[in-house]
Amino acid sequence: MQKETKRQKATRHDLTISCLCFFMFIAVLPAAHAQGRKVYTTTPTYDELISTFRSLDKKSNTDTLIEAGTTDIGRPLHLYIVSRDKIFMPTDRAGKTVVFINNAIHPGEPDGIDASIELVQAIQKNPELLSRDVILCIVPVFNVDGCLNRGKFSRANQNGPEEYGFRGNAKNLDLNRDFVKCDSKNAQSLQQVFAAWRPELFIDTHVSNGADYQYTMTLIASQHNKLQMLLGNYMQQTAVPFIYSDMKKRGHAICPYVDTRGQTPETGLVDFLETPRFSTGYAAQHNCLGFVTETHMWKPYNDRVWATYDILLSFIAFTNKECKKLQELHAKADMATKTQQQFPVNYALDTNVFHPIPFNGFEAKYKTSTISGQQRLYYDRSKPWTKNINYYDTYRAADTLLKPYAYIIPQAWAAVIERFTLNGVSMRRLAKDTTISCAMYYIEKFETTKNPYESHYLHSDVKLRTVNATVQFRQGDYVVITGQSTDRYVVEALEPKHNDSFFCWNFFDGILNQKEWFSDYIFEEKAEEILKNNPALKQELEAKRKADKEFASNHWSQINFVYQHSEFKELTHNRYPVGRLLNEIKLPLSK
Repeated sequence: MQKETKRQKATRHDLTISCLCFFMFIAVLPAAHAQGRKVYTTTPTYDELISTFRSLDKKSNTDTLIEAGTTDIGRPLHLYIVSRDKIFMPTDRAGKTVVFINNAIHPGEPDGIDASIELVQAIQKNPELLSRDVILCIVPVFNVDGCLNRGKFSRANQNGPEEYGFRGNAKNLDLNRDFVKCDSKNAQSLQQVFAAWRPELFIDTHVSNGADYQYTMTLIASQHNKLQMLLGNYMQQTAVPFIYSDMKKRGHAICPYVDTRGQTPETGLVDFLETPRFSTGYAAQHNCLGFVTETHMWKPYNDRVWATYDILLSFIAFTNKECKKLQELHAKADMATKTQQQFPVNYALDTNVFHPIPFNGFEAKYKTSTISGQQRLYYDRSKPWTKNINYYDTYRAADTLLKPYAYIIPQAWAAVIERFTLNGVSMRRLAKDTTISCAMYYIEKFETTKNPYESHYLHSDVKLRTVNATVQFRQGDYVVITGQSTDRYVVEALEPKHNDSFFCWNFFDGILNQKEWFSDYIFEEKAEEILKNNPALKQELEAKRKADKEFASNHWSQINFVYQHSEFKELTHNRYPVGRLLNEIKLPLSK
């Protein structure tokens, strides 16, 4: 046998290495690429994205791209509608089921942008993917502001794409905390569109952060305990199992969003409680099933895009199959909301209730940090594991709110009226100045954050005192008569004890400042007279002096005590301005 030359041996070695690399590449290549799918390493700029959707619109007479409002940066919020029966107006949607996909609420998480383009292209090639009974509404990019603020370094823990947008919008708001307070024009525009279309299914596309594990896709489903009961049961028993099963058929094992009870997944997963400040928590207030798709930040961008595309296909397949049932449940849930009298709120996790779920993780280990010298966590990807872990998905309501017959909102609080209008809440106005006997809250106690959160200093742990009072309301003040499908939204927004109420988001902070005071040297004689005529108050004052040494040594505090218990006290100080009519009465309302 002829001996190989060095050149031949080197050539054979290079060929062998090339072959091995090729076969390794094929072995790890995503199923998507093996099927001829595009390989993603980049995501389009804002202008490229809108241009792409305009081109898709021109290619099909069953699609349309509209400007649905404005954003804080002055660019329009777009809505792309796909309807095989060419239903492009929400007023014409009767008999149709609406799926609403919201992309790039965090533009650094653009997986849904590219997946939605692929989804529309797939439907245009194969219209049968979307039932005639289903209308698909897509927001190509919600946070337009953040999408325009493009860079490479704001997502330190994320594996691609090469460039992407920024989490905050033009006002540096996280728009997935803006669905109650609605500070941004982005959220105001989206809520108006949402209220008009009233979708049965809402999907918000995201990328997760946190623990490392084997899954590319995880899923948040609206917490079933806080959904209207019919919807909660359906979510848990039908919707979620379908998506898990269908994704498995498409080659993806998925699991609940990885929100760990301890530091690592072995400690168990906790179902994510999305309150109304979040997009899907807001959707739940309107009896819409909400989902958040969460791809794993450290998986390749290409894998994440196609996993998002596949789960969007799963949602479409689910809606095609269940469209009539979804409409039926939506209608029943709305009817139940109209007649519902008590609304449980402020849910807390019940750690005594859990069940095992299979989980595919990586072994968590610790080693010494070269930076701090302390022990640091890392995940060993060479040691994958599959085992059952505990899943905690039961929440209990800490409070219950009683729905009145009507709320009366003074017109001075315009921000509340604006948000109710955006959300389709039916309101009437007083035709003349009217004195009304109603239940009024006094804010007795609350806690406030020391640092700002999303441009607000949030209140919490609100304690109330209810009084029956005769209150002067003015011509033009607003009356919200309950018995509407929006009742849950209205009650949770207006009842101060709800942790995401307008009060907690500082809408009514003006009432917390006393405006009129007194000079103690002048009020002294009046205070003496008040105590003389009110022996019980004098006894209460003396008891407080005995019990509180600091109070007993402070002259002004004692005079103020008398003032606060006198007819001079400012009645509107700490009085929540929204009146509650517990029973129906005849009011002079404008037509």
